[in-house]
Amino acid sequence: MIPELAPPGGAVVLLDGPMGTELVRRGVSLPALAWSAVALDVAPDVVADIHGEYAKAGATVHTANTFRTKRRAVGQRWDELARRAVRIARACARSGHRVAGSIAPLEDCYMPHRSPGRSSRAEHRELVRVLADEQVDLLLCETFAASQEAAIAVEEASLTGVETWVALTAGPDASLLTPHAMREAARSCVSAGARAVLVNCTPASQTLRFVEAVAGLGVPYGAYANAGDRAEGMGWAAEPGTATAIYAEFARAWVHNGATLVGGCCGTGPAHVSRLARIFNERS
Repeated sequence: MIPELAPPGGAVVLLDGPMGTELVRRGVSLPALAWSAVALDVAPDVVADIHGEYAKAGATVHTANTFRTKRRAVGQRWDELARRAVRIARACARSGHRVAGSIAPLEDCYMPHRSPGRSSRAEHRELVRVLADEQVDLLLCETFAASQEAAIAVEEASLTGVETWVALTAGPDASLLTPHAMREAARSCVSAGARAVLVNCTPASQTLRFVEAVAGLGVPYGAYANAGDRAEGMGWAAEPGTATAIYAEFARAWVHNGATLVGGCCGTGPAHVSRLARIFNERS
């Protein structure tokens, strides 16, 4: 049975960690435009291994590698690659776990001024329909800093009838959105059909104020942050025990402030998820 989404104040639902930076860590070369989608052709076994390691670490929500399986990134084979990504994730997920289809901004996540805005609707619609056809359990519109495009993606995802979450980013230096602007974007996305709101791909050390900002919108909320600057010592280039412990302390603060959805983003990995699973399993 698929577990119900935890209500605010309930048990923590553990998401997985990043695919792209984890592929890079394992030596897979990813070109800028197609990025992680390339691995579906050149290293599908590595994609599967990463999903499997997140499942072993304790994640129960697994995001399929569809972040860049879109027409403008990979061309006419986008449909084939999106379906392959979902099937790989499904094969690696354990019984009772959920598979999420990832829907990303059409242009650079960290350049919201390049967002096509209203004209993004058709491309988001075609991807969410393919993901829904592959029977994902969730649709995750993630790493959006452009509020209008985020709401459009959420609306198109919600129209499929599949439970839809949104994850908003303030960017790698937390400067793309203020907490107030993120709250307003989150509010628009909830109105468009989002059933959970998360903060993602923002440095873990800067994430709490954004988590606080998206609270109180009537839906569960949480965060999956990136490891931040190398000097902060949270990424996979740092000593594992120290890196995961530092990240986990930031995650404790999010949960203390009502977050019930927690995972990792760029620069984290299975070891970080394993640390989160240990502390939050003990908590519950």
